[in-house]
Amino acid sequence: MTSLLNNRRDFLLRASALVAATGAGTAASTAANAQASDYKALVCVFLTGGNDGHNTVVPMGNAAYAAYKAARGGLALPDANTKLLPVTTPGGVAYGLNSGLAAVSPLWGQGKLAVVANVGMLAQPTSRAQILAGTAKLPSNLFSHSDQIVQMQAGDANGSGGTGWAGRSADAVALRNGVSRFPASISMSGSALFCAGNQVVSASLVPGFDLTPDGLGAWPASAAAAKAKALNEILAMDNGLGMVQAANHVWQDAVSLNGLLKGNTGGSLATVFPSTTLGQQLQQVAKIIKLRATTGMARQVFFCSIGGFDTHSGQSWQQWDLLRQVGEAMAAFYAATQELGVANQVTAFTESEFGRSLQPSGTGSDHGWGSHLLVLGGAVKGGNLYGSFPSHVLGGPDDASNRGLLIPSTSLDQYGATLARWFGVDAAGMTQVFPRLGGFASADLGFMA
Repeated sequence: MTSLLNNRRDFLLRASALVAATGAGTAASTAANAQASDYKALVCVFLTGGNDGHNTVVPMGNAAYAAYKAARGGLALPDANTKLLPVTTPGGVAYGLNSGLAAVSPLWGQGKLAVVANVGMLAQPTSRAQILAGTAKLPSNLFSHSDQIVQMQAGDANGSGGTGWAGRSADAVALRNGVSRFPASISMSGSALFCAGNQVVSASLVPGFDLTPDGLGAWPASAAAAKAKALNEILAMDNGLGMVQAANHVWQDAVSLNGLLKGNTGGSLATVFPSTTLGQQLQQVAKIIKLRATTGMARQVFFCSIGGFDTHSGQSWQQWDLLRQVGEAMAAFYAATQELGVANQVTAFTESEFGRSLQPSGTGSDHGWGSHLLVLGGAVKGGNLYGSFPSHVLGGPDDASNRGLLIPSTSLDQYGATLARWFGVDAAGMTQVFPRLGGFASADLGFMA
């Protein structure tokens, strides 16, 4: 028992993100099954470092490609490392996807993968003329990694406000989860502002870590059972101290969740995921989605991430390899949603704090602004590009400078609102999720069914 108590603080720190998950291990009720049939999930894949959208989606029309190649110089694709995968919109406009996305590119032809062009953080619609005149209202600390990561996750051009746009979306649909107290918002990549709401419980899990308490292992099995029984009795004891009781509830919640993550209920998937960090994160998301009937959850948001996109040098191979990891992990995840019968109920999408400069900087690129993002799922109106694809002219109408820093033509608010509407956020809730949305021309970009 002494060993168990000595590990109490360490375990509480690990489990603290799971406050109010009590009851996660209870059997599914009729109400829970009804909620599960209405299930929807949003899964963000954050490309940390600022992914180069210019070399993720390349225009293939003769004039457009010529302008792209002239501006990109030595970074232009295809090159010795990276080829282009041809895709065409319903209107016949040709683009090339970075060949790192080979695993996921077939889903374009199946109508499950879409591109949303030139997305970025905006305080309001902004033009080059306004920027040159000094009259544009710009996001604070533009081109700063740390600030733009916060803003893109928060959905706030001025800072965090303490919550993320996915967390606020989960707040807006919280009633759909009924009495379930399982976390509605889960990060697989450490603490993430994206998941934080004003009401919903958020959690941070490590893929492969099932929350087994330290100190409970013993031989024979009867000794381990006795330790577990003693722990449960300690946690259930009412000592009248509010803080201690709250800590005990956290631990009880973690023990309950451990049973789900470790037990057969969330057992293995037939889908094979890549062994990369992102593959492991998305595999854990799929396993939690598999538990939806048991947990009674109807709406959940998830956050995953992959770093390394700050490609100031050696960009060609480095970006190809990172996009390969993204493509393979997202393709496996989509296959898992098909296996689970929820492909139409789960939407995965990418975000990044910003794009890169069109003009190269040696063998890499510098911090930019707007970038092209991917959306994948059965409910996506795929096989198409949404938004306004930019011109690739240095100092042109889409350039915030003379180096090809794209002024976003689509705001993060519009991108997120399109996903949030599909998720079930109504008009009243949308004003809380994206307060600035009314300042933009369209609240729905049309890429979700």
